[in-house]
Amino acid sequence: MPNRLWDNMKKKITLLIPAMLDFHFPLLKYAFCSGNYDAVILDYSENIAEVGLRYSHNDLCYPVILIIGQMITALKSGKYDMNETAFMIPQAGDACRGSNYIFMIRKAMKRAGFGNVPVISLNFKGLEDENRLKINIGMIRRGLAAVMYGDILMILCNQIKAYEKIPGETDALCDKWIGILRDGIINGKLLSVRAMKRTFEEISLDFSKVKLTSSRKPLVGIAGELYVKYCHLGNQNIGGFLEEEHCGYYINGFSWYLLYYLDTHLAENNSVMGIAYKAVMTYLESIQREMTLCIRSYGFVCLDEFSIFKEKASEFVSFGCNIADGWLIGGEIVNLYKSGIRKIACVQPFGCMPNHVFGKGIYSSLQRRLDGIMISSFDYDSGSAGVNADNRIRMLIDF
Repeated sequence: MPNRLWDNMKKKITLLIPAMLDFHFPLLKYAFCSGNYDAVILDYSENIAEVGLRYSHNDLCYPVILIIGQMITALKSGKYDMNETAFMIPQAGDACRGSNYIFMIRKAMKRAGFGNVPVISLNFKGLEDENRLKINIGMIRRGLAAVMYGDILMILCNQIKAYEKIPGETDALCDKWIGILRDGIINGKLLSVRAMKRTFEEISLDFSKVKLTSSRKPLVGIAGELYVKYCHLGNQNIGGFLEEEHCGYYINGFSWYLLYYLDTHLAENNSVMGIAYKAVMTYLESIQREMTLCIRSYGFVCLDEFSIFKEKASEFVSFGCNIADGWLIGGEIVNLYKSGIRKIACVQPFGCMPNHVFGKGIYSSLQRRLDGIMISSFDYDSGSAGVNADNRIRMLIDF
């Protein structure tokens, strides 16, 4: 397929990006904004599973069905010029089915009548060379900053929103900081390590001032597959349900996944690129360390930076399990437990092979080896009933 995207680079391309990271994408999209791109995070949620199934089939993993549904719904909305629009999808480039479904996405779009709209790949493994998003240092700096700021907002908001005395205060504070951080990312003033460290302090201080009720249920940890863990569309808004049940919850930051991915997929290479990726790991973990220390200094829960996180998990997981979320799933459960969180909801798409092997395959072992832990597994797909998940969450909370 000819790459129309690069042929028309004189025009500003609208990059349509599916909803995947609830807290991060409102900031992360500004990493891609430039003279060539205008990034749009899709917010369609109504009937997207049905639309996705109409143009694909139910053998695909649930996240891909939702992504196809979002994309086709957006293109059918009439909001976008098909000659100046492209769809961007991240690819990990491993044996996960989701990493290799870019071809199925193109097939579904062709079936829906949008075969001329390019589907381009965001990856760091040299895949889809003719249809790969061209990335520069500025994008990487803005992207890493957006990830870290998304992490701290997510970690703090999820812990305190259910306990706030004044309804809406946490959301208002989060919106305030998204505005500040957006401007700082765009103008480049909040990208340095020093600026991030100062901003982490200011954010943590601000959230520590939220007035909370004295009666609180224990924090619930959420671990599992990447999309289902971070996107409310994939987990039937499990976070909102926990808040209604007056439970705070902890989802570990996306920067841990990035470091896991660098560690298992990229930095293992002994070439010049492998050395470069190791340098990125060192840089990212130094920022992560500052964030974790700052969050903890104000009395909030936060897992250790990646190297200590990995060391704590080493007794319980095999680092050879590195397809998709791999050993990170078990690593998160172990580290949640060691941080004092005993009730853990493990979420994954139904039929997700890596998660059924590396996730479900280790739940019973961890349940036996970690005294007092309670692990409850939740599968999500287009046919799962929300009430079943709600009842199981209530059992996890009340047991």
